[in-house]
Amino acid sequence: MDVSVVIPVYNEEESLPELERWLVKVCTDSNLSYEIIFVDDGSSDSSWNTIRELSYNNKAVRGIRFRRNYGKAAALHSGFAEAAGDVVITMDSDLQDSPDEIPALVKMIKEDGYDLVSGWKKKRYDPFIKLCTSRIYNLTARMFSGIRLHDFNCGLKAYRNEVVKGIEVYGEMHRYIPMLASKAGFSRIGEKVVEHRARKYGSSKYGIDRFIKGYLDLVTIGFITRFGKSPMHLFGSLGSLMFFIGFIMAGYLGIRKLLSLHNNVRAPLVTDSPYFYIALTVMIIGSVLFLTGFLGELINRNSSERNNYLIKDKINI
Repeated sequence: MDVSVVIPVYNEEESLPELERWLVKVCTDSNLSYEIIFVDDGSSDSSWNTIRELSYNNKAVRGIRFRRNYGKAAALHSGFAEAAGDVVITMDSDLQDSPDEIPALVKMIKEDGYDLVSGWKKKRYDPFIKLCTSRIYNLTARMFSGIRLHDFNCGLKAYRNEVVKGIEVYGEMHRYIPMLASKAGFSRIGEKVVEHRARKYGSSKYGIDRFIKGYLDLVTIGFITRFGKSPMHLFGSLGSLMFFIGFIMAGYLGIRKLLSLHNNVRAPLVTDSPYFYIALTVMIIGSVLFLTGFLGELINRNSSERNNYLIKDKINI
């Protein structure tokens, strides 16, 4: 199969029939064998009934339904697990992403050798505040990840099938799939300017809280990808450094006291100095950080995922 199109759905019953017809036309005209996987993320409208009807009329349409709303990352994860196409396309269900972009995206994966191609909505039909926050978010993501993409959060993306099988998307991590892919060893990441259409039905399902979650997820994914398999490298280093600084501070106070006694100079008690308590606190925090890293290593040692590595090729095995 050439293409699997994975589409998260949340209360988009009006747009689904038009989107399905559009996808079928594009894939048929481009001679692409395809499947369409709608993932109903706990919709409260008739989206699931619409998906069932579409599947009844077109056997290439498949559906997954959650019991409640889990979020876009969960929907993508479930869709990725079922996708069988050589190229996996993700897009939103609100008709703001154009299926006409699919043939060019497939070409970039199959012929140009990219592992992942992310859409860039260069001209956007969004409110001013959303445009501004999006630019700040993308600038931060570029600086943090080193991946030169203009639009990390564009829903229209294309992946080689092995990419979606080799990464785990959870929480709100759908915003950082390029980072997850890069850290997993899929370094051929490209970008394509895509059409962004004005919303035709309904209203946006995202609020201002997504920007706060996006920042926190950026910190989380940075930590996990760098120290997920070796937490002691972070906590142990910080803990040792803080303990050493506290020890030097306490040692300085003790040596100063001893020198004063040696020279028969009256000196205040070590415990009378505020630096003693600062040094003690720093040493305690350092010890706690070190123990945190040690406990993290113990937990990681018992994890079933500790030796899961992505293998690209094998020879004579």
